[in-house]
Amino acid sequence: MALIELAHIERRFTLGDSVVHALRGVNIGIEASEYVAVIGPSGSGKSTLLNLLGLLDRPDAGSYRLDGRDTTGLSPDEAANMRSRHIGFVFQSFHLVPRLTAAENIALPMVLAGIDPAERKRRVQKALEGFGLADRAHHQPNQLSGGQRQRVAIARATVMQPGVLLCDEPTGNLDRQTGQEVTHLLEDLNANGVTLIVVTHDPSMAERARRQIRMEDGAVLSDSGEPG
Repeated sequence: MALIELAHIERRFTLGDSVVHALRGVNIGIEASEYVAVIGPSGSGKSTLLNLLGLLDRPDAGSYRLDGRDTTGLSPDEAANMRSRHIGFVFQSFHLVPRLTAAENIALPMVLAGIDPAERKRRVQKALEGFGLADRAHHQPNQLSGGQRQRVAIARATVMQPGVLLCDEPTGNLDRQTGQEVTHLLEDLNANGVTLIVVTHDPSMAERARRQIRMEDGAVLSDSGEPG
């Protein structure tokens, strides 16, 4: 059984008098520890797919099973709980809380999950050291470089030890060298067992993934390899 199973997924949005088919008959299975790039032109359904995978949205039809559990009938609270335990997010624009320090941003998911303060402190310290941020612990986002902000965002996304990391254009706001450093950081997490799913317009990043899923007009146009 795959870690992620999408079957006959449909997602529609109404815009005025028009109905937009954001996802059409999507069937995807992703195994634990896979490294997948989702590619395609703007409007192809990539971001809608990522939101659905992250339990931020739900399909109009079809089923989404995560770690064997059908998520389509979850209440908002159940979805939030499952999201906090299984899924981490990394965004192009970082989404850090401006008034919080790097350490406080990293700790935020654990605060929301009610994790013991001593355990929070231990994990934050480990993350700061592991992501090369120990000397930036007390800096706010506007005092950090783009690469440092993205490392804080990745640390925050992984501090709850999720099995799945969803990345939306994670190198989009970074220069080439910094983007490569962030890419290697994500790949190290994948090498340690995290399932990595990256939406990207960057061909070089997409080519690094072991599997590429190409989308167009809300449908899967091609899939370089079903999970083995």
